[in-house]
Amino acid sequence: MSTPAIQPLLFGGDINVYSVARAFHEAYGVKSIAFGLYPAPFPCVPSAILDYRCCPENEDAGAFLRNVKAVAAECPDKAVLVMGCGDSYVKLAAHLKDQFPANVKCNYIDGEMLDNLINKEYFYNLCDKYGVDHPATFVYDGSMGHDFTLPWGAPYVAKPADGVAYWATGHSELNKAYICQSWEELLAALDQVYAAGYPGKMILQEFIPGDDTYMRVLTNYSDRHGKVKLMCLGHTLLEEHSPHGIGNHAVIVTEYDKELSDKIRGMLEDLHYVGFSNFDIKFDQRDGKYKAFEINCRQGRSNYYVTGSGHNIAEYIVGDIVEGRDLPLTVTENHSLWRMVPKFVAYRFIPKRYHAEMKSLVKQGADHHSLVYSGDPSLRRRFKIWKNHIGNYVRFNKYCKRPED
Repeated sequence: MSTPAIQPLLFGGDINVYSVARAFHEAYGVKSIAFGLYPAPFPCVPSAILDYRCCPENEDAGAFLRNVKAVAAECPDKAVLVMGCGDSYVKLAAHLKDQFPANVKCNYIDGEMLDNLINKEYFYNLCDKYGVDHPATFVYDGSMGHDFTLPWGAPYVAKPADGVAYWATGHSELNKAYICQSWEELLAALDQVYAAGYPGKMILQEFIPGDDTYMRVLTNYSDRHGKVKLMCLGHTLLEEHSPHGIGNHAVIVTEYDKELSDKIRGMLEDLHYVGFSNFDIKFDQRDGKYKAFEINCRQGRSNYYVTGSGHNIAEYIVGDIVEGRDLPLTVTENHSLWRMVPKFVAYRFIPKRYHAEMKSLVKQGADHHSLVYSGDPSLRRRFKIWKNHIGNYVRFNKYCKRPED
C-alpha cells in the first residue's frame, strides 16, 4: 500500500507533540511540523522526526491561522493534518477550521460544542444525562467569597471549570488542581486563584479515596460521521505529584472494561462527537463505580500508551479523513505497559502487587517509553533523555511517597 501524501502539522511543544509525531513517523515515515511558544523545548528539540518552529504568538488566533496557511502553501500537494496538542490549540482549531485552506484537514467538533464540553459544569450535567458517574460536585463562583458550605468534609478537590481561561492568567504559581486537607486550606486556594485574575468558576469536589492505581484514562477516536472507532482504556499505576504536573500520567497498563466503554461510547455517539477524546476517571472503591472527572477534546499527553498497545493513533486520523475509509470499531483488550519514567522509578513508587505484571510485559517486549525511540537516535538526544530520567528520579523522591507494600 502506498504512503499517503500527508504533512502532520502539530501545535504545542511538549510530550503530547512528540508522541503524536512519533506515531506519524512510525506509521508513515514522515517528519511532522510543530509550532510552539518557546525556543528549543525538550522533547521536541533535538529531534529527527520533528521540524519544530518557535512562534511566541502561537496562542493568538491570527498567528495560529497564519501558521496553518503558511504550511498549507509550503505543502500544496499534500494533505496538511492539523492537530492541537493542548487545550488552547484545540479551541483555536475548532473555531477557525472553516477558514483553513482546501488542502488542510482536521477532525474537530465545532467551536461552540467544544466550549461547552471543556466547561466542567456543563460536562457534569451531561454525565448526569447519560448515566456516567462522577464525584459529588459543587460549582463555586468567585462572588461567593467565603460564604458557602459543602455537603461533604475534607479533603476537598478544587480545579478550574475553564482550564483555558485559567492558564491564560499567566500565573505559574497556580496548581493544576488543589487537594485541600482542611476548610481553611480550601479557602486559601480559592483566594489565590481569584487573586491571580481567573474570571471563571471553580469546581469543588469530594475527594475519592485511593492512590494513583485507582485512576483510569480512556482515549477514543470518533470518525467524521460521529461513530466511535477506537477505545483504549488505561489503568494508571503512577502519576506525577509535583505542583505543576500533578495528575499527569507516568505509568499506564492497558486493560478492558466493557460496561465503562459502552457507556462512554453511547454518550459520544449521541452527541455526534468527532475526533479524539480523552476521559480522566477514578475507581471509587466505596461503591465500586468508575467516576469521570473530565473530558479532553483531544488526545491526552500520554497518548503513546495507545500507539504502544498496537493501535497507532496516526493511522486512525489518516484512514478516516485522508483515505475516507470506514474503519472498524476497535476496543483494546490486550495488555501493554507505557512509561514516562525509567523502570527504576516505576518499581520504586508503584505498589509491589503490580510488579509481576509489569516485569512480564517488559519481558514480552510490551513495554514502551514515549521518549525512547530507535527512529530518533542522536547522541545529543540520548543525553537529554538520560537527564530526563535523572530529573524524574529527583522529582519523584521529592514529591511522591513510596507505597507501603
